[in-house]
Amino acid sequence: MITLYSEDEVVTAVARLTRTQLISFVESRVVTPVQSERGALYRPMDLARIELLCELSEQFDLDEDALGVVISLIDQLHGVRAELRAVLDAIAREPAEVGERVRDAARLARSGD
Repeated sequence: MITLYSEDEVVTAVARLTRTQLISFVESRVVTPVQSERGALYRPMDLARIELLCELSEQFDLDEDALGVVISLIDQLHGVRAELRAVLDAIAREPAEVGERVRDAARLARSGD
């Protein structure tokens, strides 16, 4: 079972987070809580995302628009990494000669840069 956190618990758990910031993150859609009959609830991954948003906001003085762009790029990077992992897993299940052809093609592509 996944632990879900209330708004109060999130503000308490993330030391540098204010309620105003949390509301701003939700309104700008860089954090999307789960909606329930108890109200907005946050998953552990939301807490990690909020920690990152607070750090980016403080260290780089980013406003909500810039945070949205940066977090979108991070999300895209995670998506690409997952897709790459799936492709590598699929290649690993193929016969050895397929893997060798893929490695040769990758070497050729890198040498052409």
